[in-house]
Amino acid sequence: MGDKKRAKYWVPGTKRKESKELECQLCPFGCIIQNNTTGKCGARTNIDGELLAVSYGKVTSVALDPIEKKPLYMFHPGCKIISIGSYGCNLTCPYCQNHTISLEYEKGKADYLTPETVLELSKLSMQDGNIGVAYTYNEPLIGYEFVLECSKLIRSAGLKNVLVTNGYINEAPLTELITYIDAMNIDIKGNTDRTYNMVGGTSKHAKRTVELAYSKCHVEVTTLVVPGVNEDEIEDIARWLASLDPDIPYHLSRFFPGYKYKDHSPTPFDMMHKASDIAKTYLKNVYLGNM
Repeated sequence: MGDKKRAKYWVPGTKRKESKELECQLCPFGCIIQNNTTGKCGARTNIDGELLAVSYGKVTSVALDPIEKKPLYMFHPGCKIISIGSYGCNLTCPYCQNHTISLEYEKGKADYLTPETVLELSKLSMQDGNIGVAYTYNEPLIGYEFVLECSKLIRSAGLKNVLVTNGYINEAPLTELITYIDAMNIDIKGNTDRTYNMVGGTSKHAKRTVELAYSKCHVEVTTLVVPGVNEDEIEDIARWLASLDPDIPYHLSRFFPGYKYKDHSPTPFDMMHKASDIAKTYLKNVYLGNM
C-alpha cells in the first residue's frame, strides 16, 4: 500500500521514448531519473516511464508536539500540533540532526496512513489542544502529493497546516500547495553558495521560498549554527530577512555532533549568544534553540 501513487510535476525525458527516462520538476535539482531508479531525494521513483511518489502515506514518526517545538514561537503560542514525518530529503547535510529518517532511513519501518487517517488523528487530538498538522521531521516537500492531499482535508476541517522545510522546491508546486498552508518554518543553511554546496544545493532557491511564502502565510526562519560552516553568515541572513520584514522570527539552533560530523564539538554557547546579538541588530524577534 502507498507505493503506487502517481507523482505530480514531472515530464518525459528528452531521449527516445524506449528509454523511459523522465525529469522530475518538483525541486530545483530537476533529477533526470532513469527507468527503475529513484531521484536524489529517495522518495520519487521512475517505474516504466511514470514517476511514482513511493513515500506516499509512509509515516515514520507521529507525535503531538508543542507548536514551539517546530519551532514556531509567534503562531498560536501555547497550542499543540500533530507532527508527522516520512523519510528522505533532497539535501544532504553532513551535519544533519535527524539523519536516521532523512538520509539513512529503512523504508520497511514506516507505517502507512491515508490522508483521511491523518485527519481523524487531528480531530481526536483537538481535546488535547491540537490545532492541526505539522509536516516535519524529514523533508516534507519531497512527499508532496501526500502533504497536498492531507492539507486539503485539514483545511476543510478548519484546522491548521504547518510546513517545517528546507524550502528547496520549485515555484509552481509551492504556489499550488501554499494555498492550504497556514505557517512555515524554513531552514536557511547559510547565506552563500559555499555553505549550500556542502549540502548539495544553492542559496537562491531556499531564499526564494522564504520570499514567496512570506507573502502568503506566517513564516519563521531557522538556521542551525555549525562551527566552521556558517557562523560568519548569520549577519547577512539577518540583514536579508530584515529587508523583507524586521518582525520575521529568526531561530538560531545549536548544533550537536552527529551523522558525518560526529567528531565535531557542539556549538559553543558564546558563539550562539554572539550570533543572537548580531541578528538582533537587524531583527526584533530572535530566539536561541537547543541550548
